Amino acid sequence: MTPAPRSLDVSTDDLRYLVAVARVGRMVSAAALLGVDHTTVRRRLDRLEAALGVRLLDRGADGWQLTAIGRDVVERASGLEGLVEQVVAAASGSDVVRGTVRVATPDGFGAVFAAAALARVRTEHPGIAVELVTSTKPLSLRGSGFDLVVSIGSTAGSRVQSELLTEYSLRLYAAPEYLAARPPIRDLADLAGHDLVFYVDALLTVHELDLATVALGDMRLGFGSTSVFAQLEAARAGAGIGLLHAFMAEGVAGLVPVLPEAVDFRLPFTLSTRPDSPAVDAVAIVREALRDEVARRRGELLPGG
Repeated sequence: MTPAPRSLDVSTDDLRYLVAVARVGRMVSAAALLGVDHTTVRRRLDRLEAALGVRLLDRGADGWQLTAIGRDVVERASGLEGLVEQVVAAASGSDVVRGTVRVATPDGFGAVFAAAALARVRTEHPGIAVELVTSTKPLSLRGSGFDLVVSIGSTAGSRVQSELLTEYSLRLYAAPEYLAARPPIRDLADLAGHDLVFYVDALLTVHELDLATVALGDMRLGFGSTSVFAQLEAARAGAGIGLLHAFMAEGVAGLVPVLPEAVDFRLPFTLSTRPDSPAVDAVAIVREALRDEVARRRGELLPGG
């Protein structure tokens, strides 16, 4: 019978190494974060697993993933970083909020809204370091090291705390030259035969976006891209009619709305928080900054709404 682990055998410093790997998903990245060699990280984790008598990490396709027990351990140990920051603040006589917050968002929202919100956080709270990761694919909080995730649609999973951040509009836009060279578009029937600029069908992993194209079934995908920035530029260059984020395309030189009253898809941005994030106070500040940003700029997200 294997003896139960003793608390004196478990190093709190080794737990910090585990939290770092859980945060970034890779030992090399965790080593850089901690300012040590990656072999030190491996050695510390081996020692921690030996002390606890359980496996905490498994190698996955995208790096190291926490086992079920590993997730429970990290949830309980994640407060160590915040505790260390509080000790440092107490010793220095400072009440400055400190910590690193990693935010993951779709690329368009990240560039237009999140970057501005995070820049303001840095100005107002210099003790908070922010990291913005953008992707066109849905991102999961579990084992990914993200503190906050903005996603299109709802976020599944009971291990995250989610809320509606805002709705946003997808509308049709085209270059004036493209429209001038073709018969007038007065209603939905006139869209038949036009090239659609949108996501690549085979790579479209967001169910809500797939639904948005159903009503445009008479259009054919002429230019597909995983990048909303490429979609916008393709529509502006005359590749077809783009189903674009209104907050990116409305009022942009070289694009005009097409049937704005008839085509206005409303999709949700969901904001999810990882409950075991170590920098609790810093995460709360960043979350509030994101909410403030979309509230102040609601007119860009929902033109005429």
